This record gives sequence, structure tokens and C-alpha cells, in this order.
Amino acid sequence: MSRRTSILNALAEKFKLINGSSPYQVDLSSNAYAKLKFWDEVEDFPAVYLTPGSEQREYHPGAFAWAYLAVCVKVYCRGEEAHLQLEQLLEDIEHCVDSNRVLVYDSTKNYETTEILIQSIVTDEGLLAPYAVGEINLQVRYAVM
Repeated sequence: MSRRTSILNALAEKFKLINGSSPYQVDLSSNAYAKLKFWDEVEDFPAVYLTPGSEQREYHPGAFAWAYLAVCVKVYCRGEEAHLQLEQLLEDIEHCVDSNRVLVYDSTKNYETTEILIQSIVTDEGLLAPYAVGEINLQVRYAVM
């Protein structure tokens, strides 16, 4: 499995831990997936889908390089209070990311991320009611040797 896929799978597993009990506000019911799905295809709400984006490399002496992987996190909610649930779930995801900046994504090869940063958070601003859609763009830095 590629590093990109492994990172997305590891992030999805961490997001599955968002279960509504402290420190989280929303129960995601393990609906976190390392694949792309659009809001009109989603059947179980709330749900989180992750997709890899572009990747940049920064090369250094000694055959060392940093890789910067963009990850798009799509967040989908539905219901009368969908926008409120979306805001709470975005906060939960932010807390989860902050708690897992260094993330082991391949335990057999001891690969881990160096840091995971939130680059942007965007919502549909209530335009899709009774649905609510948000997007978090992450930057994942890891070593390539």
C-alpha cells in the first residue's frame, strides 16, 4: 500500500474514534472513510470522507526529503440542526487532528507523519439545508528517504 493511502487510512481510523463522549460533541458512528463520496451519494449521516490531493517534495542533502501531502476532508451532516452539528463535528475533527499531529501510518515499517496542519475550513453556510457540508484541508508532512 502506498504511503499516501496509508496516511489516509490512518487518519480515517482516528476520525472513527469521534464518538460523542468527551472531548467530542458528535457521534460519528465510525462513518469515516478514506475515499471520495459526494453529499448526494451519502446514506449515513454524519459522515467524513478523505481524499489525497497534490504532494510536494523538498529535497535535502543525504538522500532526505520532506513530502507535503494535501488531504481534503469532506464532512457531511443532515437534519434540522445539520449546520450546528456540522460546526460541532468540524471542531471535533480539529481536536482529533491536533491530538494526532504525529501519526503512525505504517507500524511494520515504523512510518509516521512529522506534523499534520489544518490549512483551511470551509462550509456551505447553510445553502444546502437540510444538509450541511464542510471541508477541511490538511497538510501532512512526512519524511521520504
